[in-house]
Amino acid sequence: MTVKIGAIVGSISSTSINRALFNALVTLAPSAGVELTEIPIKELPFYTSDFDGDYPEVATDFKHAIEDADGIVIITPEYNRSVPGVLKNALDVASRPWGQNSFAGKPSAVIGASAGQIGTAVAQQHLRSVLSFFGSPELAQPEAYIWSKPGLITADGEVTDEATARFLTDWLTAVAAHVNRHSA
Repeated sequence: MTVKIGAIVGSISSTSINRALFNALVTLAPSAGVELTEIPIKELPFYTSDFDGDYPEVATDFKHAIEDADGIVIITPEYNRSVPGVLKNALDVASRPWGQNSFAGKPSAVIGASAGQIGTAVAQQHLRSVLSFFGSPELAQPEAYIWSKPGLITADGEVTDEATARFLTDWLTAVAAHVNRHSA
């Protein structure tokens, strides 16, 4: 049985290394029993409580996409030792209006790539705090901090380093198992 995972890429840059990581995960997903579909954040408006009475359609569609997925993977860059503002905004949109948190009870996992050796460790820690507040059961292990060196991922999503490809496939398999545990 294929696990349907919604993926939120925390960067809206077309040249993001985290978008490349998403493409690699899509390429590797079938071997882990996962179907990965992006839930885009680029068109979301900035969250304001002014929307709570009449949520914009793009925000409602975003929330429904999260709710319809078996689980969520968030692929985050690290900006200034935290998550990008565009990602935090998307999380705020997903959690509102009060009492309509789309992440509540939804299994989640985080991963990220960085040009630095510590990957996106600090951003992921901030993200885990937010997901915990949302009541989203998080995959604790294995953690996934990807050091993205030039050429690691090709334009078509192929991971050129065999050990990294194996790690990412194993991580996706752990995500599927995590989602299945929490969906039962």
